[in-house]
Amino acid sequence: MVRFGLTVVRHGETRYNKDKILQGQGVDEPLSATGFRQADAAGLFLSNVKFTHVFSSDLLRAKQTAAAILGKNKFCKDLEIKYDARLRERKYGVAEGRPLADLKAMAKDAGEQCPSFTPSGGETLDEVWERARDFFEFLCQLVVELEQKEHGKPGAPGRSSGASEEQFVFPWTNHCSEAEPSSEGSGSSTILDANILVVSHGAYMRNWIGYFVSDLNCTLPADLSKSQLSSVSPNTGVSHFIITLENRSLLNPKVTCVCLNQDSHL
Repeated sequence: MVRFGLTVVRHGETRYNKDKILQGQGVDEPLSATGFRQADAAGLFLSNVKFTHVFSSDLLRAKQTAAAILGKNKFCKDLEIKYDARLRERKYGVAEGRPLADLKAMAKDAGEQCPSFTPSGGETLDEVWERARDFFEFLCQLVVELEQKEHGKPGAPGRSSGASEEQFVFPWTNHCSEAEPSSEGSGSSTILDANILVVSHGAYMRNWIGYFVSDLNCTLPADLSKSQLSSVSPNTGVSHFIITLENRSLLNPKVTCVCLNQDSHL
């Protein structure tokens, strides 16, 4: 069995976020002063979490957020951030750089609902969904290969002697409604083969979580409402998942949501 932690963080606020202007992929705004403060706060919140891998969208607002989070971390300040275009925000085509109200007006003129409307030159929700699915499958493959490599080393230690539970699970046990992400008890059952941080974007993350829920039957916290599930994460909102791959199989990953769009650090 392979198990890994997945922490997904939305980037900090930009000037365009505050002014409700669509950025998508074509507008590469830096973080605002507020955004940098939010990123630092998220970094402090995650400072005791020992990550094994860090991935970020290659857009500036995400790159700056990832760097700020790692800068506050006690265990992995020097961990390499890998930038991946599959983590970019949804492309909004002709609506990029324009107020959100313009997108809503375009959708209304087309007789469609705003979240599902695709402006000219933009990505459909199915295309964003496919990017998210492709990246997640890449992560699963990465961790399976890592576990196989470690398992095959002569004298390799067992999972129970790996990193401590505090390094992997803290602060989720203190700040989330699901105090224990594993129903199998404590100890070695909660030791992870990898612990991955991903920094991305609001609309992209909503689609990714939709994929987890609709396609993979993700287990959700009991007190999570439907409106919370469908809402866009606040800037530097933190979501945490435990992914389990039985028999190292990539076919039916078990996804457990520990917390969604957590923002108590703000």
